[in-house]
Amino acid sequence: MKVLVPVKRVVDFNVKVRVKADGSGVDLANVKMAMNPFDEIALEEAVRLKETGEAAEVVAISCGVAQCQETLRTGMAIGADRGILVETAAELEPLAVAKLLKALADKEQPQLIILGKQAIDDDANQTGQMLASLLGWPQATFASNILLEGGRAIVTREIDGGLETLSLALPAVITADLRLNEPRYVTLPNIMKAKKKPLETVTPEALGIDVAPRLKTVKVTEPAKRSAGVKVPDVAALLAKLRTEAKVI
Repeated sequence: MKVLVPVKRVVDFNVKVRVKADGSGVDLANVKMAMNPFDEIALEEAVRLKETGEAAEVVAISCGVAQCQETLRTGMAIGADRGILVETAAELEPLAVAKLLKALADKEQPQLIILGKQAIDDDANQTGQMLASLLGWPQATFASNILLEGGRAIVTREIDGGLETLSLALPAVITADLRLNEPRYVTLPNIMKAKKKPLETVTPEALGIDVAPRLKTVKVTEPAKRSAGVKVPDVAALLAKLRTEAKVI
């Protein structure tokens, strides 16, 4: 069984993001970039499936600028067998990414696609669902446990009311939630091995996909600063402030 794992290059989650002075976007100059944490969880799950013999090959895919090769090398150090980069300088929207992944899925013919439920930069939570729709495959989102048996995927997913278990016929698309697993630490020997693994580069044009953006970012602003808190002498004063100033009751 072949498993495809799309991974996205994003600003490292430990970095404090700065908005450009003109409000046109986020300042990425000299900012540490890393693999999207949810995609890292998805890749870890795929590698574990390979280690248990349920998957024969794990292919990491990334869409974006040439520097995404670093993200793919990290993915191969985690355990992916090879990488595919769809190189483009265009600002990719979820639908464009889903179309690129669909074209690659048609070419690679995987039995399972696992990706993060969302990226921590735009929090769109759209690509997995759009990809499943374009492929016409069953999908399970927000997976906290995955079990393969009898040509089906048994997926436990997190919902507002608790947990829901779904049985999907393969091929299928699954999006990973935070509690699916804890990704392994990448060791230096595996980093060195990853440099020798094959990495293919293609373009959206070669795949026949138009990735021109359909949305325009009008303005990006930082969240409003929180005002200082105040102490109140008693409950009556607290209720008065909630009623007259905060206007929440």
